[in-house]
Amino acid sequence: MKKPSKTNWARVEALSDATIDTSDTAPLSDSFFARAKLRIPRQPMTQVSVHLDPGVLAWFKAQGETWEEQLNAALRIYAEAHETYKGHESGG
Repeated sequence: MKKPSKTNWARVEALSDATIDTSDTAPLSDSFFARAKLRIPRQPMTQVSVHLDPGVLAWFKAQGETWEEQLNAALRIYAEAHETYKGHESGG
């Protein structure tokens, strides 16, 4: 059984990038980002038909031949983030 969270989710959600203390993290240099590579694990995917804003589709396609995997990764991150916080919204 999972222990209930003691995190003050309202406080966390109210934080902006400017209010988060990152003084204990090392700065990342331009060379770090120049060497960085996006690594997306290959998993079997299901072919579907979805309606997207033309600009969204164009942006992902402009990312290159792995645009579908990148779109899948973005959707997975979104889904996992919302699953993590499910029940922490007001009234939930």
